[in-house]
Amino acid sequence: MNWLPPYNYILASKSPRRHELLKILGIDFQVKLKEIEEVFPEGLSKEEIPVYLVELKAKQFLEELDNNDMLITADTIVWFNGQVLGKPENYDKARAMLEMLSNNKHQVISGVCLTTAKKQVSFFAVSNVWFKPLSNAEIEYYITNFKPFDKAGAYGIQEWIGATGITHIEGSFYNVMGLPIQRLYEEIIKF
Repeated sequence: MNWLPPYNYILASKSPRRHELLKILGIDFQVKLKEIEEVFPEGLSKEEIPVYLVELKAKQFLEELDNNDMLITADTIVWFNGQVLGKPENYDKARAMLEMLSNNKHQVISGVCLTTAKKQVSFFAVSNVWFKPLSNAEIEYYITNFKPFDKAGAYGIQEWIGATGITHIEGSFYNVMGLPIQRLYEEIIKF
């Protein structure tokens, strides 16, 4: 028995991790994609940035939503030392990001937006993550073998670097993967 509201769920994300996480909730969904430039105005707080981006993504689909559709948009940022660490464009940028995160705490903040033809609800989740000191060899091994160029902060917690390099987290593990599914579940039920 499925106690989630009977919407036609649409996930606007190409992330295989988000697809996997949504399936954990038992949600049947379709994927729809539109490219947007993920830029945000200066002056937003670290929590406002991913919420702004998910609402921007949702706006592109508004006129296409049928009455029984629920669109889910999500965005995750890594926040360290007062700045957003995005997706690294190349090996050198991935190395620089992991060197920064090594032996430090950072925050992973995901914004999620639920949109129907009549209503929209946005929220965010924050997880604190600590890395052990990472050696140059560990960083090189990870980047070479896992190519984390599609991941904010240049790492995936569910991959080798998470298993070997992260000492502990406060908050949702799934949030660090890119979708705070427990909170998402609660928000869908409340919606």
